[in-house]
Amino acid sequence: MQPLRVLLLGGGGREHAIAWRLAQSPHLARLFAAPGNPGIAAHATLVPELDILDPDAVARWAQAQGIDLVVPGPEAPLVAGVADAVTARGIAVAGPSRAAARLEASKAFTKELCAEAGIPTARWARFDALAPALAYVRAQGAPIVVKADGLAAGKGVTVAATLAEAEAALARLVAQGLTPVVVEECLAGEEASFFVAAHGTTAVPLLAAQDHKRLGEGDTGPNTGGMGAVAPVTALTPETARRVMECIVRPTLQALAARGVEYRGILFAGLMLTEDGPRLLEWNVRLGDPEAQALMMLLESDLLELLWAVATGGLERMSLGWAPGRAIAVTVAARGYPAAPATGAEIGGLADCGATVFHAGTSLNAGRLVAAGGRVLTVAARAGTLREAAAQAYAAIERISFADAVFRRDIGWRELAREAP
Repeated sequence: MQPLRVLLLGGGGREHAIAWRLAQSPHLARLFAAPGNPGIAAHATLVPELDILDPDAVARWAQAQGIDLVVPGPEAPLVAGVADAVTARGIAVAGPSRAAARLEASKAFTKELCAEAGIPTARWARFDALAPALAYVRAQGAPIVVKADGLAAGKGVTVAATLAEAEAALARLVAQGLTPVVVEECLAGEEASFFVAAHGTTAVPLLAAQDHKRLGEGDTGPNTGGMGAVAPVTALTPETARRVMECIVRPTLQALAARGVEYRGILFAGLMLTEDGPRLLEWNVRLGDPEAQALMMLLESDLLELLWAVATGGLERMSLGWAPGRAIAVTVAARGYPAAPATGAEIGGLADCGATVFHAGTSLNAGRLVAAGGRVLTVAARAGTLREAAAQAYAAIERISFADAVFRRDIGWRELAREAP
């Protein structure tokens, strides 16, 4: 494998974790990141002026710089068609085409694909207007799930415990122009994030992780982009993983192929582990955030080799290695997140806090590191047990100086309850 010049798209905690692992590859010639962040700058040359939502601009820049591989981090550039534009210029890209990215861009599209391929998922209905949607939820009753059909940065889902909550969620989405909306039955069970690397109909499973979407401890409060994650997930047994591959992953890739769409990239199934088996909640067309931060702490194989195989083929020859033990990634957000996060507070003490810290919403102001977003940092740790990893991560957070810090102290609570004392 020749040395590769790589362009990483994105500037969050997920992208910092990806950059951190890519920088460890002996096959990396040079890494660029657009826009990047102060943490990513330790591993890559930042290109803040490049608009990653402009596919042609990304493709032109990559060609001019002799980029061998483009690695999209977030979903928005993929939905915009960046993979198509890059591929058209003969450059490899470890991310799906715009057509394949519809798996995340449209929940209704995914539901229709599930019906076509017999993939187990929740009962659902799609609405373009408020009145019929309200009538439907009133007929179905609560609890019920209300979703924006399109992208909403991980915050377009409401698990409504009451009809009033469902009605308010529908009214809010319609008022914000986030139509159509999808209304689903509320499945009972435990959620898990299941990841595969895919090229066409070939898929290699990664480790599963468990995200914590709610802002508050005990899974209370509003949905966020993710307040923390743990990996692997013992609730997702090897037999369950086999069923996910056979009943959800492969039928999805085959259904896309039947439509003339070849999937190349990381594919992320949001699952509900029900008494009747795993059921698909939604597809995402990239690594999760903060799940990626936990997974990168455990990945022993060369990430660049994996992404090159995703882009160019050869996945069937890949055998991934994972470090033993457990990993945790705790999101440190800013006061007021997710509605109105505070910005500008100075951050210190990262270098000697005792854990691996990935930057998310940070920037430099006159040489000072400051908060510049809702999710500011991810503090990650790996140890023999999850209890040990959690203790390490939370001790590190206490050593970090950040006056506006908000974080959950119970990340991994389900897995911790299953872990032997």
